[in-house]
Amino acid sequence: MPNLKDLKNRIASVKSTRKITKAMQLVAAAKLRRAQDAAEASRPYTERFNAVMAGLASGAAGSPSAPKLLSGTGSDNVHLLVVMTAERGLCGGFNGNIAKLAKTHAAKLLAAGKTVKIVTVGKKGRDAMKRDLGDHFVGHVDLTEVKRVGYVDAQNIAKDVLARFDGGEFDVATIFFARFENVVTQHPTALQVIPAQFEADESAEAPLYDYEPSEEEILADLLPRGVATQIFAALLENAASEQGARMSAMDNATRNAGEMIDDLTIVYNRSRQAVITNELIEIISGAEAL
Repeated sequence: MPNLKDLKNRIASVKSTRKITKAMQLVAAAKLRRAQDAAEASRPYTERFNAVMAGLASGAAGSPSAPKLLSGTGSDNVHLLVVMTAERGLCGGFNGNIAKLAKTHAAKLLAAGKTVKIVTVGKKGRDAMKRDLGDHFVGHVDLTEVKRVGYVDAQNIAKDVLARFDGGEFDVATIFFARFENVVTQHPTALQVIPAQFEADESAEAPLYDYEPSEEEILADLLPRGVATQIFAALLENAASEQGARMSAMDNATRNAGEMIDDLTIVYNRSRQAVITNELIEIISGAEAL
């Protein structure tokens, strides 16, 4: 059984840890508000952009002049997985859930005889996947110095992916991220961006447009922007999900630290009472011996 000094030091240590986790919870809560607002503000634009692109894509589908980003290479043998996670930990299962989804997807592709290439965005995703899939890594994007994710960051990632596609390095590209729902719920998501896939809203009546120039020419200009837009939306969703997961994790850690302090305090008081009782017994026994 630990002595009183050890228990006292342990209580002090846990109290210090609780101060840190509480501070991190408050910081995450402040950052979450901004990140959540940014993610929610991007959704209407992304949804409307995808709706317009869906209309264009349906008109150009099957055309021999359709852009390669829409029609694909005609093969699906080589897959590029863009795994987007956080640069920092202490956010519960946020990073691990995204990495797990990417690993499962990669395992299915490899079992089917496909070639897998991986680009990681964020150190935690790279660390989580390099043991099992390190041989498949072809690139990494470091956002450590980025305080707030911007469209420029998404453009840089999109340019790298598009350059690899133009160079014939892969046939299909899929991005992995966490879609934000609320503080305690973030959904790991896989989204194919090349060849582009757009889901049209069948419940709404599609307006009729006359396009000038042709739909194929407009798509050739908009599809690269569409890749950047989807990556940017994924980065914003990830940022909100990360702060929500961190806030929830630090709240749990703070409450667990409080419970541990209460338990240690009870043990400390009992041990202290036992020491006092033993000292009283020794004093009384000594007095009786005289």
